[in-house]
Amino acid sequence: MVLGPSEVENLVISSSFWRNKRVFVTGHTGFKGSWLALMLARLNAQATGYALEPPTAPNLFDLARVGDVIDDIRGDIRDLASLRAAMSASAPEIVIHMAAQPLVRASYEDPVATYATNVMGTVNVLEAARATPGVRAVLVVTTDKCYENKDWVWGYRETDALGGHDPYSNSKACAELVASAFRSSFFAGAGAARIVTARAGNVVGGGDFAVDRIIPDAFRAFVSDHALHLRNPRAVRPWQHVLEPLTGYLMLVEAALDDSKRIDGGWNFGPGPASEQSVEALVTRFIEAFDSSARWTQDKGEHPHEANLLRLDTARARELLGWSPLLDFGETVEWTARWYRALADRRDIRETTFNQVDAYLGQRVRLVSPFSGEEGAQAPLQRQA
Repeated sequence: MVLGPSEVENLVISSSFWRNKRVFVTGHTGFKGSWLALMLARLNAQATGYALEPPTAPNLFDLARVGDVIDDIRGDIRDLASLRAAMSASAPEIVIHMAAQPLVRASYEDPVATYATNVMGTVNVLEAARATPGVRAVLVVTTDKCYENKDWVWGYRETDALGGHDPYSNSKACAELVASAFRSSFFAGAGAARIVTARAGNVVGGGDFAVDRIIPDAFRAFVSDHALHLRNPRAVRPWQHVLEPLTGYLMLVEAALDDSKRIDGGWNFGPGPASEQSVEALVTRFIEAFDSSARWTQDKGEHPHEANLLRLDTARARELLGWSPLLDFGETVEWTARWYRALADRRDIRETTFNQVDAYLGQRVRLVSPFSGEEGAQAPLQRQA
């Protein structure tokens, strides 16, 4: 574990805060969105999702039957009228915007669609929230790649310049600017909704099936008894389990609605230095936990630009939110490999996914006693069998 018991005491999500909260989530059919929907279900929130069909086949949304725990609405964030109607009908207090075109390579292939979704989609979400009475907080999820990457050895802070070499990264930087403009122009008055943004990247975990991502590519190769071809095995990334930033997002929303804290702006969520590992190290650990007979080779072909190093400074989230990673690098890869092993072995994926959610939240959530209504201590983290 990364943290000792004394450090974990402040790393909590309040179950009383989320109980019966009306939450509108865009992108709930995606990888991160599906995990978030399951977390909100465990926290007894009343969640409505608005998204296109799941982006891949197979996908976590269907495998874990996420539609059973969220009000599932299919729609395009580029369609302002439909989005506004759906948000108005659900009457949310909290909006979490995760819908996006999330792939660098796809952004090279179709930059127009990438900007339309990631920039104008964000405009539409904020405009719909502006027109929906009762919205108290909007969280816009972007990426660590929104920064102007200079291959620094130190982490980017929230005040560093935004940029982006490729259309995906640049479109997410634009989404940050959109959120800032709406905050200043329409949400600055007394009683206005709080607008916050969250920046995280290199997220791994069960249920990701996107093309050109290392773990999904590894799973597809290994179950087909093929070697995995790596473009840049020496590239270093700050790997984190999907549940880590999602927890940060929920803690950020809680803090944003605490009038005493006056929280807004952009926030980084990333792992500690020990989890900044090479692609080769990630794949090696995954093979150890998934299938020791699997193998990889280096692909020496021509590929689009990729940064060699990108690191986030998470001091703001650690100091002001009390957020910090829970899983170390080995546990992150192990939890991920166990999920894909369960899928390969045809085990119940809904149960597998909820088991990991429950194990993680058991260490993160301050529970409310059904008898006293008072909040008590966190339950210990349960290891997966």
